[in-house]
Amino acid sequence: MKMVNVADRMQCGYRYQLVEPEGENFSDDFQPELTPKEMLSLGVFGGKYLNDCQQEFPDHWFCEAKLSPERKDTSLNYFSVDASQSLAEWQRKGWIHPQDPRGWFQWYCRYYMGRRTQDEDIRQVKRWKAFRRHAGAVKKYCEQYDYSCRKKQRQALLHWAYDSRKF
Repeated sequence: MKMVNVADRMQCGYRYQLVEPEGENFSDDFQPELTPKEMLSLGVFGGKYLNDCQQEFPDHWFCEAKLSPERKDTSLNYFSVDASQSLAEWQRKGWIHPQDPRGWFQWYCRYYMGRRTQDEDIRQVKRWKAFRRHAGAVKKYCEQYDYSCRKKQRQALLHWAYDSRKF
């Protein structure tokens, strides 16, 4: 089993073990529609998410990633809108766990790589499942494939590994 050592701007000295093969053996109730690589290539988080910690993740995830070296650039997002809340807001709401100080997407990347942490995995999968309600709203209020309808919700769904281009 492989150990991953983390040393970036937000986390130093954290180590985790990969106990599953990359992209395999997910919880039965967690079936994301997009991989981290697909999300990064579509354009998420204004291109400003994993910029200082790419060495932690497979190089192939970043081959076609839309990244912004300086600051968040919402034009890089698939729907060209800002659909993110600030990290400070996530912290204020108690959504951040110390093992993943960047939030849900960092947890998902590490889970996808093969890390498993029982209690946190259960919590994050519940959050992911709850976010699905936004897909229902897009389907209810938008014509199929009308990407100009509810762009922020569609972009936010991409941030949570739901492929909002399918509806």
